[in-house]
Amino acid sequence: MNKKLLYTFFLALGYMGLQAQDGPPANWFNLDKEKDGVYGVSTERAYEELLKGKSSVSVVVAVIDSGVDAEHEDLDDVMWVNPGEIAGNGIDDDGNGYVDDVHGWNFIGGFDGKNVNDDNLEIARVYKKYSYKYENADPDKLTKKGKKEYEFYQKVKKELEESRAKAEKSLERIKGNEGMIYGALDALEAALGGGIELTPEFADSLATTGEQQFVVASNIVKQLYGDAKTVDEMKDAISEQYKGAYEYYGNQLEYGYNPDFDSRVVIGDNYEDQTEKYYGNNDVEGPDAFHGTHVAGIIGAERDNGLGMNGVADNVKIMSVRTVPNGDERDKDVANAIRYAVDNGASVVNMSFGKGYSWNEEVVEKAIKYAEKNDVLLVHAAGNSSQDNDVTDNFPNDMYRKKILFWKKDKTFDNWLEVGALNWKEGENSVAPFSNYGKENVDVFAPGMAIYSTTPDNNYQNAQGTSMASPVVAGVAALIRSYYPSLTAEQVKEIIEQSSDKRMTKVSKPGSDEVVDFSSLSTSGGHLNAYKALELASKTKGKKKIKANKA
Repeated sequence: MNKKLLYTFFLALGYMGLQAQDGPPANWFNLDKEKDGVYGVSTERAYEELLKGKSSVSVVVAVIDSGVDAEHEDLDDVMWVNPGEIAGNGIDDDGNGYVDDVHGWNFIGGFDGKNVNDDNLEIARVYKKYSYKYENADPDKLTKKGKKEYEFYQKVKKELEESRAKAEKSLERIKGNEGMIYGALDALEAALGGGIELTPEFADSLATTGEQQFVVASNIVKQLYGDAKTVDEMKDAISEQYKGAYEYYGNQLEYGYNPDFDSRVVIGDNYEDQTEKYYGNNDVEGPDAFHGTHVAGIIGAERDNGLGMNGVADNVKIMSVRTVPNGDERDKDVANAIRYAVDNGASVVNMSFGKGYSWNEEVVEKAIKYAEKNDVLLVHAAGNSSQDNDVTDNFPNDMYRKKILFWKKDKTFDNWLEVGALNWKEGENSVAPFSNYGKENVDVFAPGMAIYSTTPDNNYQNAQGTSMASPVVAGVAALIRSYYPSLTAEQVKEIIEQSSDKRMTKVSKPGSDEVVDFSSLSTSGGHLNAYKALELASKTKGKKKIKANKA
């Protein structure tokens, strides 16, 4: 789902009670607590003290996402280039079934060059699937299996209707707040007569007046100070926020929660055939590559080139596999994306997406097993719903059912890392308030708030979410596989978990007022640490022969 940046429209919730706060250094996720005073993953320290002068091999990292701007100034030299393909000749030179797949492939595009941008959520698709059978069904006349499906259908129907109603209510609330907020700024402008810089200190003085309009204006100034320092600048900033909010909730109603919307007419595949592989096009950027470009930069933006920011890994090639629309990704596309990445030489795959329902969980499980068999590590974002993944579904995941004689047992894949998000702050606020967690189903936490990275058209921007934490882990995994190529995917997973910082601290459990041990929120109980991971990797005996990657 291409909303994993945790869109928080503060204006939709109102400005009351919001407080300004200082942010961390732009590259905080690469910094070290002891040396730099901020709890990053110690990447820079590892380069200075552990990796200097060491040789490495190039590692391909597949970014299964919304698309990547392959021409970005900080990514153009680190994009994967298919060595068997001649760009632009309209021929499948390497015979892999994908024409002109120079930097990767787009599974949500059509052969005519069109692309899917907006799509519905899986809950809408599941609702439509079962509504044909059960909308007018008499539950008393159903079989045991039918009654179970009918109950599931009723659950999905209720959730879909409630979600649509919530989106409609949010739009109404935004419209109501709009007048109040612009009215507060108009009143402030009239009172000032122009000419004063709107500082947080000035905002404090506004709040002491006790007048509602000025109290609202005070919160606006605190929220926007730094990006906007005059009334006109604040109006412009708020206008952009409203535009985004209207688009977000409007898209939920028009596409996300609309079971009648069908994006597959653009792609032209046979969606009922979940084994179909050869569809899509070679446009690896697509119409909205913000999310995927941001993720790619975190993993491997060119280091120390005087531009923008430094990615985690210094010898990677980014393969873009466009699979995630503005809506929920489809299992068929995810499975094909994983297989494409594996077949074309990826050693690590980042997957910053997820959803609460699955159309065909089995087809994805088979692809994960395929990656496991081929020694490819999959890194996945835990999600941004402040939920416990041990009790609430988040697909895809590392759980599968293995048949042993006449019974089935839940098993987990050995090539899977599930990642929660951290704040830059310490103490009770050190876990991102939106992050999913789970003692059994989340493996490790990594920085995921105020992460500065590449965005399309040579731009850079902060973004937040477990979507940003996952590529930090993927970058460290690539770093390990680059400098210690004899280590298997399973070993890299174990190294990352075992070397994580076991922060003995109490934290606020996301989504609640409860304070818990940080160690209770993940399997490892730890915070990713690149320095310690590389130290452990250097002491670990590899299990595979070194062979050149397809880079």
